[in-house]
Amino acid sequence: MEIYQLKTFATVAREGSITRASELLFLSQPAVSAHIKAMEDELGLVLFERTPRGMSLTDNGTKLLAKAEQMLAMHRDLLDEARRIKSQVSGKLRLGSNRSASAQVMGKLLTRLSETCPEVEMALEYGSSAEIQRAIRSGTLDAGFYTDDGKADAELETIAVERFGIFLAAPRGWIDNPGRPDWQKLARMPWICAASNTCCGRAAESVFERNGFRPEKLVSVDQESVTRTLIAGGVGVGLLHAETAREAEAKGEVELLSGVQQEVRLLFAYLCRRAQDPLIAAVSAAVRGILVQ
Repeated sequence: MEIYQLKTFATVAREGSITRASELLFLSQPAVSAHIKAMEDELGLVLFERTPRGMSLTDNGTKLLAKAEQMLAMHRDLLDEARRIKSQVSGKLRLGSNRSASAQVMGKLLTRLSETCPEVEMALEYGSSAEIQRAIRSGTLDAGFYTDDGKADAELETIAVERFGIFLAAPRGWIDNPGRPDWQKLARMPWICAASNTCCGRAAESVFERNGFRPEKLVSVDQESVTRTLIAGGVGVGLLHAETAREAEAKGEVELLSGVQQEVRLLFAYLCRRAQDPLIAAVSAAVRGILVQ
């Protein structure tokens, strides 16, 4: 027995008319009659009585109608599930991030992806902004977060996710007048600096160039948490992201100097040529979604 026969049976039973059923099913009246006859022959039962007012279910027909409707509902559910599976994004998403991406941004994105794309397996890798960009270009990563270095890249599609400032911080009591720093004195102090290809490293180089000096002593670090600890411990001055800087200041760990704040953009990026890839389309839509929350 075919699904289309069950559909015809249920439609004739509901409408009580072969004419109306044929119109709804976009079939000829002989085709509708043939479906009903084929069912009756296969089942060995009379399903309808023909009356002057149309088609009326027999007792046997009434008993079988409920089962037929259940089977049709199951068929619809099967088709819906097949469509859902076909349209569902799956696979492994290799996502990169530098340390500038806030936990809040990453948390929102991963939560949204787990809700909208439950079949996607996510792998998060950390690296410098330069490493993230290279990995996206090479295909090692599908997408990633990094800080804007001001250089346009035609290969990458980017979305600005957030902006943050950078502050110069010093151990408490080191600076006589934080509002008007003496750059010559600062030049003689140890500076705790990140690599020059990071946002804080670039900001430090900008400070040196703008104020005409190079520190006598540089301490290289690769994590902001270490920079914060060293500044608070009296090792030297250094640059911190705004959120970290304000938190450290509020806890009495550091003093912030004026005049060295600058805005940095955190970007989400992927290869332009992969824009139509279902995995990339899903994650970029999720990123845009968290921006409007």
